[in-house]
Amino acid sequence: MKAQKDTLPQESNQTVVMPHLEDNIPIPKNARDALPELTPDEELKVRANTVKVISDIKGEAIEPSDDEMETAEEVAKEMMKNPELKPEFANYPNETIAYLAGLVNQTSHMVAKDLADIKLSVLNGLLQEAALAKSSRERISAWSKIGEIDGVDAFKKKTEVTHITKSGKELEEELMKTIEELKGKVVEGEIVEDDDD
Repeated sequence: MKAQKDTLPQESNQTVVMPHLEDNIPIPKNARDALPELTPDEELKVRANTVKVISDIKGEAIEPSDDEMETAEEVAKEMMKNPELKPEFANYPNETIAYLAGLVNQTSHMVAKDLADIKLSVLNGLLQEAALAKSSRERISAWSKIGEIDGVDAFKKKTEVTHITKSGKELEEELMKTIEELKGKVVEGEIVEDDDD
């Protein structure tokens, strides 16, 4: 498709240029079709941010009623029980969405979604145990476990490897020098015969 020039009816000296549209790229039917696929958490964050922006523009506070808070708490519980659940957020009023987003945000650090979250939970638990331990033996045990966590590595011996880049000519010279040094030396060893023959 080539750019088209259309003349505006009211002013004949102005030109409107239509941009070139690439072939075989579907144009979404509506704004909803144009949105990327979002996880429930991502969609909730987008909706909550939108509710907050609108609230800020209007200068109105977002104050959920007791019923809206109760509904949000029920949805949050369902989302935690079933992480695959995708609630129909459009069915809830803005106050419920805002409260729900706050609940999910507060509890998200407690729900282990992947190994990094589990590791963080373990580390936080061990730090708490170390701080609250009643005996030195319990404290030492907790601190020992903390020191073994990957990333803390308090007891890990570190080895540094230095990579030296040499040209083919330099390597060849070193190899020839080593061969020359070995020529005059006797290498002792045993001949091992294979009994299978």
